Amino acid sequence: MSEVERSDDSRAKFSLRVWRPIVVRALAHRGAVAGLVGGGITVAAIETALPLMVGRIVDEARLGAEATLLPVLALYAALFVVFAIGVWIFIASAGVVATRTADQLRRDAFAKLQTLEPAYFDVRPTGWLVSRLTSDCSKVAGILPWVMLDFAWCSAIMIGVVSAMCITDARLAMWALAAVPPMALTSALFQRFLIRAGREARRVSSAMTASYGEMLLGARTTKTLVREEANLADFQRLSAEMNHWAMRGAILSSIYMPLIASLAAFGAALVLWKGAGDVLAAEGVTLGTLIAFMQFAALFAQPVQELAQRFADILNASSAAERIATLLMTEPKIGDNAAVRTPTDQERRIDTLRFEDVSFWYREGVIVLESFSLEARRGQTIALVGSTGGGKSTIVSLAARFYEPCAGRISLDGTDYRERPLTWFTAQIGIVPQVAHLFAGTVRDNIRYGRLDATDDDVERAAMRVRAHEFIATLEHGYDTEVGEGGERLSTGQRQLVALARAVLRDPQILVMDEATSSIDTATEQLVQAGVDEVLRGRIAFVVAHRLSTIRRADVILVIEKGRIAEQGTHRELLARRGRYFELYTNQFAADRERALLHLKDEAKVETVASLIDDDE
Repeated sequence: MSEVERSDDSRAKFSLRVWRPIVVRALAHRGAVAGLVGGGITVAAIETALPLMVGRIVDEARLGAEATLLPVLALYAALFVVFAIGVWIFIASAGVVATRTADQLRRDAFAKLQTLEPAYFDVRPTGWLVSRLTSDCSKVAGILPWVMLDFAWCSAIMIGVVSAMCITDARLAMWALAAVPPMALTSALFQRFLIRAGREARRVSSAMTASYGEMLLGARTTKTLVREEANLADFQRLSAEMNHWAMRGAILSSIYMPLIASLAAFGAALVLWKGAGDVLAAEGVTLGTLIAFMQFAALFAQPVQELAQRFADILNASSAAERIATLLMTEPKIGDNAAVRTPTDQERRIDTLRFEDVSFWYREGVIVLESFSLEARRGQTIALVGSTGGGKSTIVSLAARFYEPCAGRISLDGTDYRERPLTWFTAQIGIVPQVAHLFAGTVRDNIRYGRLDATDDDVERAAMRVRAHEFIATLEHGYDTEVGEGGERLSTGQRQLVALARAVLRDPQILVMDEATSSIDTATEQLVQAGVDEVLRGRIAFVVAHRLSTIRRADVILVIEKGRIAEQGTHRELLARRGRYFELYTNQFAADRERALLHLKDEAKVETVASLIDDDE
């Protein structure tokens, strides 16, 4: 069972503690909560008084005492006006609490996600996270104010009804309350089944949301691989499972609620049976008292049923509350510790970044890097090459502090980088990933994304440095052209150039290029390479490369195999050794030459390309 599945485990025990972070945020809106609770208690007090007044009216009417009857009727009408006002107050207050609590939960959950390390997102599907910020927040925030209202209203009305019954006739009160123990036992029995149905339904709902997201993002891949029917079958399986648990929850609720109502009606029947006998036997119970007790019994059943319904709602929503609470209480694994201090002006300049016997693993026992040591100096470009899965991307992720060493340390000018503020260090990093992600907006907005105070001239200069200005100028609206969601209106190479300009605009001290030119065609690569060389100057630069032609001018080339440095040196030194790098390089250029021979028809051009490749080798 994965970490994500464990967090949604339907077999976990129910606990009201998961609601604490939600309740705390709801109680922050004191005015609305006061209106909610105050309105509920006011309505409960009036509802408790009405049966006594009805009983009084009946007895006064039987005696023909019109002089005392009219004031009672006037008071009865006035109470209904106050009752209506109380209902309006608690409904309006409930809406305010629900809306503001949902908004605060979404804000806090999103803020929490911003603080979490990349590893958190590596093991959780996007849909799984989106469901927490949307459906889960709405569900718990929509239920909570009504639970708070019913708790206040039900508590007040039950206390009032029991007190009134005991004062009026203690014997009849005991008969009316005889159904309470069976109701409590029934609620306890249904708890386990209702909460499991709710948890399973929320788990499958997250899986369905994730499925939606993958389908939308991978629509083109689905079409090209003719996966429509298989995807539909997978989704139908999730939909059927969702329907199963939703129906199970609905069936359980449909049994639970009538059962509670029947037990409450049983209490009213006992009152009618016992009270009617006392009236007929003239044992001190008046007709007005009997009518009042009948209304009390019916009134007492209402809060019991409401509490039962709200209890079912809480059980059904507890899985959502658990998921939100778990997210809000998640502590980042990478953050500032007690040793962190703000760097001095002199320490703000990073001259060396050193790996010192660094070992790292994603899972215990599966080592990715072992005793890895490296020193990168300002103005130096470190290129990382090697087989897929050798540890190249892990090295640059550790350098950027997306992860932290499991053993050893990484230092900045001799100081462990964990002793520097995370936000400060992150601000010194510029990253151009293999797959550039652009946000919906203009080209200018995306380049400026990492430095919002940059002027238009700054943006254009950054684009010129990486040779992106030429293609941007040809767009319909230039820098103000909308790129679409994810940059879909630009080609892959154009998105990569925009991402490179975005990183350059930040003017980082450490620049990481993780296969940044792998998505650029050969012509564009030659165009951007001169700009990249200029950008790398004066920084600590890490370049993970698949195309070895892009790293020939690197100061140090590391061949990484199985988490270790297999070879190290300059381009010429490594070629001269005729080792692993020589093998990778010659194999790649042999393939390039073969492609050139296939595509170029002119014999003279073929000879020219072949001679250039031979000279480079």
